Amino acid sequence: MTAVLAITALCLILGGLLGWAAWRFRADEDSLVDEIDAVLPQTQCAQCGYPGCRPYAEAIARGEADINQCPPGGEDGVRALARLLGVEAKPLSAEHGEHKPPQVAYIREPECIGCAKCIDACPVDAIVGASRLMHTVVADLCTGCELCLPPCPVDCIDLIPAPRPVLLPRRPDLAEREG
Repeated sequence: MTAVLAITALCLILGGLLGWAAWRFRADEDSLVDEIDAVLPQTQCAQCGYPGCRPYAEAIARGEADINQCPPGGEDGVRALARLLGVEAKPLSAEHGEHKPPQVAYIREPECIGCAKCIDACPVDAIVGASRLMHTVVADLCTGCELCLPPCPVDCIDLIPAPRPVLLPRRPDLAEREG
């Protein structure tokens, strides 16, 4: 009986040590995924072949996806991912689409029939409205992913250039106080 208790105690101690070692020395893959995800443009457009930027970042971290599959990120995004991962940059993959300047969806409201299909398609909830009522796009939330275009039965959605942020000139009197 003493031998059984001694072996059981030894197994518990060794199991605890192994569990602690696994926790203490685990690979920090989540931080790499977070860093990759931070470089991606967060359009959630699925052009890369994954349902959003986070799943694409996870696939890159696992070595299952290449760094050149994100058209919204363009060549600058590919270079940033290459620097982060310490690999050589490559041209943007043509099979995933082409890089376009930032854009947002615009619904021609008089033509909208209120079918709500665009609302269901929007991955970032940038379209608001109710069934059988007109819809509109919250431009500040829209990523220009184009996923709302195919389901629209009346083709009343256009993509327009994204508004650029207004940069106000610095006041010299405030710059002196900050310096």
